[in-house]
Amino acid sequence: MTQRICFQLRINPIHAAEYKERHAAVWPEMLEALTKSGWKNYSLFLDPHGVLIGYLECEDFDECVRLMNETDINAKWQASMAKFFLGLDGGAPDGAIVPLEHIFYLP
Repeated sequence: MTQRICFQLRINPIHAAEYKERHAAVWPEMLEALTKSGWKNYSLFLDPHGVLIGYLECEDFDECVRLMNETDINAKWQASMAKFFLGLDGGAPDGAIVPLEHIFYLP
């Protein structure tokens, strides 16, 4: 059964333009790792105040995260992106993903 995962993080809005540029040119190796790890229909949405909403579909979120954490490319990407985020105390952004409670779905 497909899991629908939604999460919220926050970036410093001062760096929003650079954050968007980075996501307009995600490294091909990172895209390949996400796909191989089972991430599907992955989207990010950003509001003007730095609120970032992520959405993805997968078969087993915990397994997808585990597989990504085993890749060198993910460690490099997370390290390169950490400067954008607020409230992570230097931790990797993907380590702060806490799925929101899914309460409604209209297929």
